[in-house]
Amino acid sequence: MQIFNVQGMTCAHCVRAVTTAIQNEDPAADVQVDLDRGEVEVQSQLGAEQVMGMIEEEGYTATVA
Repeated sequence: MQIFNVQGMTCAHCVRAVTTAIQNEDPAADVQVDLDRGEVEVQSQLGAEQVMGMIEEEGYTATVA
């Protein structure tokens, strides 16, 4: 399980955008987004740098928690 701090997520659209971006690369990925805490938990074969890159491509700032 990887946990990322993500800045800029505010709504359900943000959750969908981040989740879809990650699952497009790894359809088996389990993605849990906590808007209140600004955290994204990802269970995936993808590396942390890859996941952060996908989140950032959606317009958000991501760091490893």
